Amino acid sequence: MSFKLRLLLFYVHHIAKATTYGDLLPPEIRQENKKQVEKIGHLFDFPPLELATVEDNTIEMRDGVMIPIRIYQPNNKQDLPIIVFFHGGGFVLRSIDSHDKACRRLAKTSEAIVVSVGYRLAPEHKFPIPTEDAYDATLWIAEHAKSLGGNPDNLILMGDSAGGNLSAVTSIQARNLGKPKIAKQILLYPALDARLCHPSMEELGKDYFLTKELIEWFVDHYKRTDEDILNPMMSPLLTKDLSNLPPALVLTCSLDPLKDEGEAYADRLSAAGNQVHFTEYKDVIHSFMNMPKIMK
Repeated sequence: MSFKLRLLLFYVHHIAKATTYGDLLPPEIRQENKKQVEKIGHLFDFPPLELATVEDNTIEMRDGVMIPIRIYQPNNKQDLPIIVFFHGGGFVLRSIDSHDKACRRLAKTSEAIVVSVGYRLAPEHKFPIPTEDAYDATLWIAEHAKSLGGNPDNLILMGDSAGGNLSAVTSIQARNLGKPKIAKQILLYPALDARLCHPSMEELGKDYFLTKELIEWFVDHYKRTDEDILNPMMSPLLTKDLSNLPPALVLTCSLDPLKDEGEAYADRLSAAGNQVHFTEYKDVIHSFMNMPKIMK
């Protein structure tokens, strides 16, 4: 483990722990998180990359509500791949803004259009609303791919943590409903089993940034009832049929309580006959996508 990462963990567990999530309501925590990022975010991440264009827009969901999206164009070329990106945050926290720098890097390095989706958050919008927003947004992006400068046959779903969950769930919904066509799914340290029953949850759920206590807090805010935890659209690892899904890249962290469920999902995808590439990054923690200075 790097020296910078050790310092971060010391800060999180010994200095910044004075205010716990139980002390504030989710909207207050979102504001507090935003202030913290503005205050010390430069210690974890690099300045935002310049792209050809970065545009904010809104799109309509099935219930008539408008949600935000942010479109990252890396250059002025046409027929580019399109990455539909869902941010992490336990379905309760984070936003398009929290993952802006990461999405800029993603667009630049992959030379793909990135569309970051601002799905609605719990507890104001509990399960299954975020899953519905993710699917509806993906369908809209597929239908408008050409006008965005992208290739509708090269639509990639990607997300980190809770966003990885939404990417997996949307891939399953797209298969079940017959549209849209998904070329690939990329799951970064995904949350895939709300039962929280895997060994890594106990082994790594205390000292490595993301804790089991916090994950339980996320689940409690996201679910409507206890039965939701067993719903495959909330816990995609429990999906009976995982065949005929898009090729998957599944990335986990060796110091993340979610790592076992990520590996289990990769194994089940492979056993169901899908093309899967699985990698576990050593000596890194959850949310490394947003901490390139710490992980470097």
